[in-house]
Amino acid sequence: MKTLYLDCGMGVAGDMLGAALVELMPDPKACIDRLNGIGIPNVTYSQSIVQRCGIMGTHLGVRVNGVEEGELMDRMEHAHDHEHHHVHDHEHPHMHEHEHHHVHRTLGEIEAIVNGLNVSAQVRADILAVYKRIAEAESHVHGRPVSDVHFHEVGAMDAIADIAAACSLIEMLAPDEITVSPVRVGSGMVRCAHGLLPVPAPATAYLLKDVPIFAGDVSGELCTPTGAALLTHFANRFGTMPLMRVRAIGYGMGTKVFPDMPGCVRALWGITE
Repeated sequence: MKTLYLDCGMGVAGDMLGAALVELMPDPKACIDRLNGIGIPNVTYSQSIVQRCGIMGTHLGVRVNGVEEGELMDRMEHAHDHEHHHVHDHEHPHMHEHEHHHVHRTLGEIEAIVNGLNVSAQVRADILAVYKRIAEAESHVHGRPVSDVHFHEVGAMDAIADIAAACSLIEMLAPDEITVSPVRVGSGMVRCAHGLLPVPAPATAYLLKDVPIFAGDVSGELCTPTGAALLTHFANRFGTMPLMRVRAIGYGMGTKVFPDMPGCVRALWGITE
């Protein structure tokens, strides 16, 4: 049985998961070319090899209108995935400090973009299912209908790109089973559009209900809503690595750099009896 084991003991985000899956492919360059053929408006993918804590791995770059997520995060004072989606508050039109620079999209508008992508029906359904999980989590946290959840334009495209990459790569791999380790979520507080929030962020915590998680000893957000939504959509089970013959190993590096751990998702691809 073809088995994919995802080691999320150092956290998980959408770009980290996609990068780890790219490394499992026989021809990563051809894989990146396929991702660029998906047709997400104004989005391009790239692969770069980076070293963290002595380990070589892949960073999956996503540029929206020529700006990569890491550069955008720096400009937005280290905002992360959960800033990509927030409830639009009509009573506070300047709640998001960058709101006047960008258009906001509804979930229905996001669905229209996804329905226009050059992907299979299954990948399209997976992308929409993951995105709806995020919207439902935000809706629950903020006490508003899903229809009132609005998505920041650049962030939404970036989130679609991360989710589309992961869903497409999983379709390419076609595993019979996906097992995910307990997820390290981090600790402390994280700043977002709504102010300082506890880690895991409320939407992430909601998405990870009934999933084995732990804080670890790192202060900061190690699991994003996009990462949590992807895991809970695709995982057949959460737990320790099954008895398997490993054929390929991928390291997907995130944008955050830590002094004593690589900050990556490790993907192991192999056969279980």
